[in-house]
This record gives sequence, C-alpha cells and structure tokens, in this order.
Amino acid sequence: MNHDDNQQDASIDAATSAVVRDVVDLDMARAARAAVHQERTPDRGEPDAAVMVDSPAPAGPGYLSRIRGSKRKPIVPPWVRSRAEVRQTAEWIAGHYAHSAGYHAARIPLYSAKLAVRAPQGAARLIGGTMRWVTDAEGAPVRAAAVRAEDASQYLTLCRQRDDRVKLRTIIAALAGVIGLSVALALYVLAPTWLLALAGVLVTLGLGWVGAPADQPIASRAVVAPQVQRLTSEMVVRALGALGIAQVNQAIAKGREPLAFTAPITRDGPGWMAVGDLPYGVTVSDVMDRRDRLASGLRRPLGCVWPEAVPEEHTGRMRLWVGDQDMSKTKQPTWPLAKSGSVDLFKPVAWGTDQRGRWVEVTLMYLAGIIGAIPRMGKTFLLRLLLLIAALDPRAELHTYDLKGTGDLDPVGDRVSYRHRAGDDDDDIEYAIADMRALRDELRRRTKAIRALPRDICPESKVTSELASKKSLGLHPIVVGVDECQVWFEHLEYGKEFEEICTDLVKRGPATGIVLLLATQRPDAKSLPTGISANAVARWSLKVMGQVENDMVLGTSAYKRGVRATMFAWGDKGICYFVGEGSDARIVRAVYADATTADRIALRARAAREKAGTLAGHAAGEQPEQDTGPSFDLLGDILAVVPAAEPKTWREDVVTRLAELRPEIYDGWGPDQLTAALKPHGIDTVQVGRRVDGKVVNRRGIARADILKMVTDRDGNRDAG
Repeated sequence: MNHDDNQQDASIDAATSAVVRDVVDLDMARAARAAVHQERTPDRGEPDAAVMVDSPAPAGPGYLSRIRGSKRKPIVPPWVRSRAEVRQTAEWIAGHYAHSAGYHAARIPLYSAKLAVRAPQGAARLIGGTMRWVTDAEGAPVRAAAVRAEDASQYLTLCRQRDDRVKLRTIIAALAGVIGLSVALALYVLAPTWLLALAGVLVTLGLGWVGAPADQPIASRAVVAPQVQRLTSEMVVRALGALGIAQVNQAIAKGREPLAFTAPITRDGPGWMAVGDLPYGVTVSDVMDRRDRLASGLRRPLGCVWPEAVPEEHTGRMRLWVGDQDMSKTKQPTWPLAKSGSVDLFKPVAWGTDQRGRWVEVTLMYLAGIIGAIPRMGKTFLLRLLLLIAALDPRAELHTYDLKGTGDLDPVGDRVSYRHRAGDDDDDIEYAIADMRALRDELRRRTKAIRALPRDICPESKVTSELASKKSLGLHPIVVGVDECQVWFEHLEYGKEFEEICTDLVKRGPATGIVLLLATQRPDAKSLPTGISANAVARWSLKVMGQVENDMVLGTSAYKRGVRATMFAWGDKGICYFVGEGSDARIVRAVYADATTADRIALRARAAREKAGTLAGHAAGEQPEQDTGPSFDLLGDILAVVPAAEPKTWREDVVTRLAELRPEIYDGWGPDQLTAALKPHGIDTVQVGRRVDGKVVNRRGIARADILKMVTDRDGNRDAG
C-alpha cells in the first residue's frame, strides 16, 4: 500500500514539474520580444526605446471622423430624381394596364359565351347550395358523429338546434322567393325591353360565374410575369462553393461564410443585389473568371449573373447582381430617339441600358472613342448607333469610312455624311487620306480661330454649343467614324501618315469640336497605335479573347482591376464594358438599331439638315475638289533635285531646289515644312556637316539613300534611282 502511494506521489511530482517547465514567464517573454525590436543608434551605439507593435488599446477614428467618413444613402431614390426614368416607369405602368384592358376587352364576347354555357350549371349549383343551407346540411356530419358515439343527449341537442335553424332559414328563403318573384313580375310588366334584356344578361352572367369550375377560370392572363426564385444567402454560398477556389472551400470547411455580406440582399431593378467581402486573398477577378460556374451554382442563365468589383472599396468587395431574365434577351425600353427627337452633341444622350434597365448616356463632344471586339459581337452596329446620334444634330459634319466594305455604314453615309467611302481599294484609301489631310488643316485653322476669339466669348479655349451654332465661325461639330481602322494604320504607303493625323485628332481634336471614333476587331498595338489608345477618353469593349486585347481597349491594368470583357459569352451580342462619361466601367447593352431602323433615323436626320441648310458633301451629291494643278511626288522630286553624287543635303538647299522645280507647289516651303512632309513617310532628318569659310557648319538635312530606299520599297522593282 505504501509502495503504491510512493509511486503515485512520484508520478504527481513528475507531472507537476513538467507543467512548471511548460509555464511561460510573461515578463521574460515581453522583455525578449522588446529586445528583438530594439534598434541601436549608429553613431552612439545606444539602444532606442522599444517600439510596441500591437498597442494594448488601439485608437480608432473618433466620433466626428466616423460621421465625416460615413456614406449617406439618398433620401429620394435615384430613379425618382431622374425625369427619364420616372417617365419610363410611368410609360411601363400605363402600357401594362392599357394592354391588359385591351386584351380583356377584345375577349368580352368569348367570356360572355363561356358564362352563358356555364349558366345552367351555375343555376343548379345555386339551387343546390340554397337547399343545403335551408336544411342545415353542414351540420349533418356532426349529428352523424353523435349517432356513432351513441351520445343521445348531444344528438337531441343538435336536433333541436337543427330544427330551429331550418325553421328560420325556411322563413327567410320563402320571403326572399316571394320578394324576388314580385320584383321579377314587376320588371316584366313595367320595365322597358332594354332593361329586361340587361337584367337577363346580368343574371345569366352571374349564374355562369357561379358555375365556373375553380380550375377553369373565365378570363385568361393578359400578361405572364416571369417566375424567378428569390436570391438568398444560402444560394450565394452554394454557388461560391462550386467555383473551386481554395480559400473559399477552406472558409466553408471551417464553418465560415465564403461571402461576408455587408448589406442585406435587396431587390434592385429587375433583379437582386448582394454585396459582401470575399475570403482573404480572393479577389472579384477570381470569381469573374468563373462566371459560368457561378451561374451554374445559382441555377440561372449566364446572362443573368453579373459579378462586379466595387471601385471605391478593396479588391475583395464583390457586388453580385442576379437578374430575372437574360440581359441579352430582356426587352429594352423604347429608345427615345428611335421615332422622334434631335440631339445636341454637347449634352448627354442615351445609347444603351445597364443590367437594371436604366438608360446610360454619353456626351460625344470633347472625346475620342475606341470600340473593340471580336467579329460578330455588334461592334459595327455600335459604331453606327453612335454615328446616328451624331447625325441627329443638324450642325454635325460626318466623315464615315466602312473599311470592311459591307455597307453597314451606308444608311448614315449616303444620307447625311459629308465624306463617305465603303471598301479598302486604292482609290478608297487615297480618298480617305485626302480627307484626313483636309481635316488636319481644318484642325489647325480651328486652333487659330479659337485663339483669336475674345476671352468672354470663349473663356475655356474650346468649342461650345453656342460657338458651334454660329455658322460664321465654322466651328460646327465634326464626327469621324472609321470601322476596321487597322486597315488604315497598316497600309504600306499611307499607314504612318494616317497614324500621325489620327493621333493629332485624338489629342487636339476634342477641344476644337472634332470627334474621332475608331472601331477594330483586332485591338493590338498595330491596329491601335499607342498615341491613340493612350489618349482616347471613351472606350467600348464588347467580347474580346485575351488580357492584351482587353487592356488595349479599356486601358492599362483594366484586366487586373476586374474590368474584363473576356467574361462576355458568345450570346452577349451588343453588351459591352463602357468606360467614359466620368464614371467607372459599366456593363451596358447598346440599343439595337437594324438597317431599316438606321435608314429611317438617317432620313429624319437628312430632313433636319435640309431644313437647316447644312446638307453638303457626299450626301448632297458633291464630290471632293480635285487638284487641277500638275501632279507631283515629293520623294521623286527630291531625288530629281538631289543628285546621286550628293549623299546628304541641307534642308534649306532642298526646299530651294524644289521651289525652282515646281514653284506652284513648293514656293514658300521652309525647312520645317519639309521635315513635316517627310515624317508620314517614315523619313527623319539627319545631321549634315559642311565646311563654310574654313569652318565646319552642322545643320539638319536629308540622306538621299533614305529617300531612295523608300521609293524603291514603294514602287517595287522599278529603278527609282
């Protein structure tokens, strides 16, 4: 016994000592941690005071700071403050009830026939119901139950109650019959024929209504509302768990929510909105890459599910909007400009709707725009829609180029455009380059005209709507629309010149009232030169295939920020990411205007131009003025005046010789003008040293070999030397 006690005491002592060894001295641990964070002063070698990383009571923002930083929800909903949305809502409601009224009014004869057929059944049902009421048939099951229970006292009580009810109800039924019969006889004798007919119809319809079966209603539905399941947190959690994201799966496995909701799931337009924070390390982009899986998890069509990043929050804050119907198949409201109305290009104009069916506007002035997409996604239709908007401003001068050559822009070009071509043949390219050169000259004229205006008339040094309306100034809006613009920039002879002119129009054109809209199905560095893509204000990106194309259209790092046009499906035609109008990227479905609608709108725009006296150029049957002077080739003329024995020549000598060769062309040219004329050909000036009066003088000049090489590449095997 003592031996066992000693063993037990020894075990207890060993356990106690082990526990003591595992106990941490908090003071020693704090001192050690402080020693790790100590820093020594380099010159003095003395330790500074320890810096505590985690203070015991961290101070957060004060009360006033929290109030200033709080987000106030609008007292009045945004759609109520918008006249357009209020009018649209009112039109929808009025149209709904007008349609219902018309639907049922057209079926009144059918409804009457159904009621007449069912009137005998209704009469039988009315008589049978009355007899059951008079005889207290509803109490029969209770009395039968008393008989089965052999409860004589309760049965006698129920019989007396039944007798009293039958007597009272018999009297009431008899009085009602007498009164009803008397009224019927009085009407038959005294009432006019029309009143008797009306009474007969009403009685028949009433009996038919009584005789209608519950599963066979008289009236059919005029409007079938979509039946959509309410979005719940369980559905969102289930869908996120099906994405295959490791951090989401870990959160679910540990019993945590994969989406920490920051607001209740609410009804938002024709759909549901859920907002919340994803697990640490998960971004909205990760979810957007798996949008098809998310739609499968929610059991909704792909076009109904739209995850978005919240720009003003961290990259893990997700805004998930789930629509009732596929965005590409939802019926859009009627475009306000489809049948009537005009446009002021200096004011916002509706061109599409977002997921919630709200109008999205764009102000075409003061911007240059890029439209990018893979083929067959609606790129050309979107460009044509924007050109139709511009055409509805009678002051606007349109220059339209369909380099695809299919005639998609012909409804605008043939009706209202000042310059228009469809195709990429040599004469089409020469027509276009001549027009772009004229626009470059017009840009320079406008800059001088704006600079010459008094400050009180043009305070911001840019074209305004008031200035554009003054014909004497010639500052009307000019809108240039080019489909498949890569054809221009990749042209062997004029590509560099097209790039130079378009870059200048993108940079300086908006302030002078010139708008350039470029569309391409191959958004890369060649199709959209950097000088153009970096300065375009408005961007429309329909479906693209990769990150490079996405960022070329929507801007650098757009893909990393979660703005990904790659997530659009093949069926999302006409749906795009829109960046511009001073807001973050939005998903918008453009108004669909087919060729017939476009032609009708263009005819209306042409009539407005004829009334305003602004119809001119191609639409008016006028052709560009042809150069009646002698034809010339700058590169060939330089080779003619610079002999092969002179490899390098000063610019001053070249322009002097050119003026002697063709005074009607080159008279008045200076060295800088020669440099500018050579730049579109890809030829740069070089440093040329020459001995003058015993001293070496260096000036800018040209190398004849560069000119010769360019002419040889252009003319092929012809001996340009």
